[in-house]
Amino acid sequence: MKTCLFKRRGLLCWLAAPALAQPAASWPARPLRIVVPYPAGGPGDLAARLLAPELQRSLGYAVHVENRPGADGNIGAAEVASATDGHTLLMGSVGTHVINPLLSRRLPYDPVKDFAPVGVVATVPLVLVMNAAVAQRLGVRSVSDLVRAATLQPGRLLIASGGNGTPTHLSGELFKRLTRTYMLHFPYRSTASAQQDVIAGNMDVMFDSLPAALPHIRAGRLLALAVASPRRVAGLPELPTVDEAGGPALKGFEASVWLGLFAPGSQPPEQLARLQRDTATVLSGPLRERLASRGLYAHGGGDFASLIAADTDKWARVVRLAGIRVDR
Repeated sequence: MKTCLFKRRGLLCWLAAPALAQPAASWPARPLRIVVPYPAGGPGDLAARLLAPELQRSLGYAVHVENRPGADGNIGAAEVASATDGHTLLMGSVGTHVINPLLSRRLPYDPVKDFAPVGVVATVPLVLVMNAAVAQRLGVRSVSDLVRAATLQPGRLLIASGGNGTPTHLSGELFKRLTRTYMLHFPYRSTASAQQDVIAGNMDVMFDSLPAALPHIRAGRLLALAVASPRRVAGLPELPTVDEAGGPALKGFEASVWLGLFAPGSQPPEQLARLQRDTATVLSGPLRERLASRGLYAHGGGDFASLIAADTDKWARVVRLAGIRVDR
């Protein structure tokens, strides 16, 4: 009996070995979800919805997109940080992983320990725009004209943003610091609300996201002065960069919002490796062109963690010099 029992146990152990390895080999085991910590219709939402079907084909399971807006992205990010199901991802951004950690005293997650970077999905250039009628009245047709007008009349121009501590706000502060100009800042509850008031003529100028501004630029409701990316963009090839149009003070100026996929920090290494590999593969295919057609551009490569570190250094200086404080 003992021999028989030993044999049975040995057989059971032999049968159990593949079962123990199965979770890693068969992952994913059910549909995944990408949490977007911003409202529907924005760049992060758009990027996630373009990426999801490509990942679905690659991973073999449905990939759903869920919007969890609130607290400038903190609510959705915190939800993913605490997820332990192995099938929840975050469409994070420079906001959730750089700016919010610089400004928030009560951040409900650790941007380093609680997340594992999967890959940069796209960058969203910001574009410097003005109300077309205001620009015509002031004789502004270029970045140099704007700097001249702001220098001659300090505080006369009103610059809008999507809220205190947002990328649109910090980009404006960086612009003012480098050009030594003063424009009165008005924060809004969202970038869309700020854009509406610039179009209506209640505000004069703002840094807007290219995808959101593009239809209004083409319709003549907004005057685009320059794009704040390192290179000109395909959607507006005639539009110069801020670096090209702004003179010596603005050499090297860049302001863009990157969007990146993150897994929770608890994601097993083999699953994370597959996510990184599959995401890189789909982003090197036709998805690149679909993103570009919406004003979202594939990142130029490089280490994701290094990008986060470099942006943290850059925007920390702006926050410090401008004395920005946000109670959130």
